[in-house]
Amino acid sequence: MLYWFLKWVALGPWLKLVFRPRLEGAENVPAEGPAILASNHLSYADWLFMPLRLPRRVTFVAKAEYFTGKGVKGWLQRGFFGGSGQVPIDRTSGSAAEGALSAAKRILDEGHLFGIYPEGTRSHDGRLYRGKTGVARLALESGAPVIPVAVIGTDVVAPPGKKFGRFHQPLVKFGKPLDFSRYEGMENDRYILRSITDEIMYEIMRLSGQEYVDVYAGQAKEDARAARKAEAAADGSGDGVDQPRKPGEPGEQKKAS
Repeated sequence: MLYWFLKWVALGPWLKLVFRPRLEGAENVPAEGPAILASNHLSYADWLFMPLRLPRRVTFVAKAEYFTGKGVKGWLQRGFFGGSGQVPIDRTSGSAAEGALSAAKRILDEGHLFGIYPEGTRSHDGRLYRGKTGVARLALESGAPVIPVAVIGTDVVAPPGKKFGRFHQPLVKFGKPLDFSRYEGMENDRYILRSITDEIMYEIMRLSGQEYVDVYAGQAKEDARAARKAEAAADGSGDGVDQPRKPGEPGEQKKAS
């Protein structure tokens, strides 16, 4: 109930009025039944804008810590994250990844839409990074189609490392559903999982127009941080943690032809 109140009354109308987000390819999202919305991840605002113009609820997973806080702050936090379409990761299986997969399968089994960021974390420099294979495993184990999504411009509205940027009109693009039923029963084959994941990331890249970097986003962030520290140490300007990124760093790059 709170989800719809936030979407249609308390939050959604204001986001639409102020930012006027654009939408393309909404017809590719099924009117009913399960589907996986696999999106790029530029900003913490992505999960607000991506489902904003869809008539269906989109559920994401979030850290359990958002749901276990105490006092007034904890109560407000639980209410907001729970009401805005996020569910806590079940860590009883022993890892966050398995917990997220378990929660996602439950959502899809109930016939709902599930949103996922295959990169695993936000891009720190606007480029698209290598996807993790959890999205492929989820597609094979659930049998749900994967809809590639590109969210464009949210890193202008809310840049990495900042709460607010500047006014900008985001664009959300939904691609055609991808069907991986031909790989049924092969969810334990890591080569198949990698192939499926790369296919999904290629479609996201095609929709978003981002430059693709064939390393994981988390590793790229660590490499960039280490490079800044080394540079700062060399010129005696400090530890470099808060220094701006240098153009072109980090990692091996790969563009689509």
